[in-house]
Amino acid sequence: MLTDKTGQRIPQVTFRTRQQDQWVNVTTDELFNGKTVVVFSLPGAFTPTCSSTHLPRYNELAPVLFENGVDDIICMSVNDTFVMNAWLADQEAEHIHVIPDGNGEFTDGMGMLVDKQDLGFGKRSWRYSMLVKDGVIAKMFIEPEKPGDPFEVSDADTMLAYINPEAAKPSAITVFSKPGCPFCTRAKQMLLDRKMRYEEVIIGQDATSISLKAVSGRSTVPQIFIDGRHIGGSDELAELLG
Repeated sequence: MLTDKTGQRIPQVTFRTRQQDQWVNVTTDELFNGKTVVVFSLPGAFTPTCSSTHLPRYNELAPVLFENGVDDIICMSVNDTFVMNAWLADQEAEHIHVIPDGNGEFTDGMGMLVDKQDLGFGKRSWRYSMLVKDGVIAKMFIEPEKPGDPFEVSDADTMLAYINPEAAKPSAITVFSKPGCPFCTRAKQMLLDRKMRYEEVIIGQDATSISLKAVSGRSTVPQIFIDGRHIGGSDELAELLG
């Protein structure tokens, strides 16, 4: 039975991390004392749900979480520091602080260490998230105890809704572009000036002109999509943003 530890202090653990080719010990006091920290813990780096949804969405919503009083966002997993660092680099998640609980001490202290030998994982963390204020757990979201790897309540959107139900979430923006295109540069700068994060799809590298025409009906760049709606090129974006 997994236990909700809301109201309790977090376990005292020293983590072995690798930073700039040096071993660095990091304690829970350093991570949590005097701070408001969001923690999300997952079964393993590079695994499907963790890589496709759990970590990316926390990274995407990080600026909004920071605006609402969160000082740091920690991703915890029972993996070694080399694996966690490689995963972070692969994910390009610049807002997330990965912590390797390689021996499972923190996870065990949280009562979240589970047996995943059937998957060849050994002991790993159950999926959960929590809000920690000055070392005390203010709220926990623990995935339901059922077969498989449920992912229903430890997501970033649930955490943000708990912290501030009225918080405005960032739009999902995609810019199709080509290198050397001045209109693409103009469009991207307009978005940056308004602090609107976007994903860039480069024609000839990430997609083809055929793909661009298939999704937008046009073959010119840039082509901009916001929350699934086709906006058009740089002139249409300028008109939308005013």
